[in-house]
Amino acid sequence: MTSVLLIATVTCAVANVSVAVADYVRAPFVRANSAEVHVPPWAVPYLATLKLAGAVGLVAGLLGVHRLGLAAAIGLTVFFVGAVLVHVRTRVFHNIAFPGVYLLLAVASTGFFAAGVR
Repeated sequence: MTSVLLIATVTCAVANVSVAVADYVRAPFVRANSAEVHVPPWAVPYLATLKLAGAVGLVAGLLGVHRLGLAAAIGLTVFFVGAVLVHVRTRVFHNIAFPGVYLLLAVASTGFFAAGVR
C-alpha cells in the first residue's frame, strides 16, 4: 500500500505542475473549461500558482520535509474539493472527472504523509 500511495503522490505532483503550466500559458482547454464553470480569466494564474505551490510542497515532503508535504497535500485536497463543488454548482458534469481525479490524487497524497511514511 505504501508504494501505491507514493506513486499517487508523485503523480499528484507531476499532474499539478502540468496543469499549472497549461493554466499559465492559457491553453485553449483551460480557457474553455474556466469559462464553462464561470471562473474569470484573471483568476486562472492565481489558481495555477496554488496548484504549483502544492506540487512544490509535495516534492519538498518527498525530500524530507514531511510536515510541508502533509500541508501541501491537505491544501490540494481542499482546492480540488472546491473545484468539484464549482462543477456541481454550475452543473458542468461532462468534465467533472478531471478535478475528481486530481482530488483523489490529493487525498492519496494526504494519506501518504499522514501515515508518516518516510
